[in-house]
Amino acid sequence: MNRFGSQQNGEHMQLGFVGLGRMGLNMRDRLREHGHEAIGYDPNSDSSDVETLDDLIGSLVTPRIVWLMVPAGDATRGVVSTLQTLLEAGDLVVDGGNSRFSDDRISAAVLGERGIRYVDCGVSGGIWGRTNGYALMAGGGEPDITRLMPIFDALRPSGDRRDSFVHAGPIGAGHYAKMVHNGIEYGLMQAYAEGYELLDAEDLITDVGAVLRAWTEGTVVRSWLLDLLVDALAADPELSSLSGYTEDSGEGRWTVEEAIAHSVPAPVISAALFARFASRQNDSATMKAVSALRRQFGGHTVRSSTS
Repeated sequence: MNRFGSQQNGEHMQLGFVGLGRMGLNMRDRLREHGHEAIGYDPNSDSSDVETLDDLIGSLVTPRIVWLMVPAGDATRGVVSTLQTLLEAGDLVVDGGNSRFSDDRISAAVLGERGIRYVDCGVSGGIWGRTNGYALMAGGGEPDITRLMPIFDALRPSGDRRDSFVHAGPIGAGHYAKMVHNGIEYGLMQAYAEGYELLDAEDLITDVGAVLRAWTEGTVVRSWLLDLLVDALAADPELSSLSGYTEDSGEGRWTVEEAIAHSVPAPVISAALFARFASRQNDSATMKAVSALRRQFGGHTVRSSTS
């Protein structure tokens, strides 16, 4: 028993939640809305329920469950390293962030030295997940997945579990599946964006937003991403409030790297990733070289840097 409630039992479980950013905070609150006791910690959030990670661990009954929603890389590795000293054998850590799948084996090994269990879980749903639910892709041992199922069921949308949850395989499989999911997302977004620009460039089209909206029901290209683009254009028809500069989360790069490693052709995902790189260049050195070559071999007229 502790100041946050009673021992987990039945379908109502207790877990600690590390990371209360855009995704983590909504996930914590969704779990609470479904009757679970989710205690959140984030040193950079006013929504943190405890002041330190030590306090979080001390607030949990054993065997503990700690779910991480921390940025991939050094931040996640640092939390895992600290948890290795705070948790005990039989406790379970879930990495629900966007860690690279190859890091999962390392995290599992670090925690496993003290008998701490580990599951990786790719989470998709964005800021809408609190209301709509999240798609979940888990990797780990069957007993650990079974133990977490009430949590997974609370986070996912209602309906057939198979439509929004998968035990994708052993440790690393969940993040691998999420990596490929995000690579596909890159390609889909790029296709919609190119279609938008083509419609916008044609004078015959008098209402680009209306055309896109007419595709949201009945067509083979309908999707939630298309719905979101329609919503964005309704709010800002010229997208004038936005810059074309586009970051990448890292998972698109990893997807392309895996495509190369497996000799799988992935031209659409690769092109979408490179398009994001191009968006960050105000004055492309590559295109300067192309202009120089056109002038050298063909005498083509090119623009000077001052024109």
